[in-house]
Amino acid sequence: MASVIQRIKEFTRSPQGRRTVEQVRRAASDPRRRSQARRLLERLRTKR
Repeated sequence: MASVIQRIKEFTRSPQGRRTVEQVRRAASDPRRRSQARRLLERLRTKR
């Protein structure tokens, strides 16, 4: 499992990873995107 964590750390340090992290941060701060994510999580929770 440590190798997966290590690969994630390496990715977030790469230029592409930094861009991805920034995109996710912007999306998380957008109220519309946040509500979309809540609805998706709620659907996933109720299917079980």
